[in-house]
Amino acid sequence: MFSTADDNQGAVTIHVLQGERKQAAQNKSLGKFDLAEIPPAPRGVPQIEVTFDIDANGILHVGAKDKATGKEQKITIKANSGLSDEEIQQMIRDAETNAEADKKFEELAGARNQGDALVHSTRKMIADAGDKVTDEEKTAIEAAVVALEAAIKGDDKAAIEAKVEELSKVSAPVAQKMYAEQGQPADGAAQQAEPEAKHDDVVDAEFEEVKDNK
Repeated sequence: MFSTADDNQGAVTIHVLQGERKQAAQNKSLGKFDLAEIPPAPRGVPQIEVTFDIDANGILHVGAKDKATGKEQKITIKANSGLSDEEIQQMIRDAETNAEADKKFEELAGARNQGDALVHSTRKMIADAGDKVTDEEKTAIEAAVVALEAAIKGDDKAAIEAKVEELSKVSAPVAQKMYAEQGQPADGAAQQAEPEAKHDDVVDAEFEEVKDNK
């Protein structure tokens, strides 16, 4: 199950790829299509189900469905649209050669995603808290947010993780106050969920934001 990356995101692009590498650009693009008219909602709330099916003739069918509205889009990719056997073997060799670099890329991407999610949830928490947050708390939290955003733009995974920990620590007292009022336990500004990662030897899906110009 996938979701949106931004608040009120109205569409996503499903990009179907074939290959062994962690970065989309290093794999073969088989096709892409848009799933539009997603109802406005906070990021992460829409549930978008992406399905892959290969029939007996080797034809790949990829579909994306918004669980809330039932809207669905599909793409069919012919059997001869992918890589040749020789190209597949070369990609496997490339993946083996670059395994360490790809692992570092994946870990960095994961740290950036965690940091971005924490920035978003922390700012939402502060906005929702209103006058329950003191000026001193706001100043400290905003400074930690800015520091984390700067780290996310870099390539230092350890630095991002350190800033994530710093922001979590600074925002924890505010989160605890808010959750205490609701009678719920709290452990920082946001509870980070590990993203479900599915790796397939044939295809993968990449999501891109589609800007709505209406």
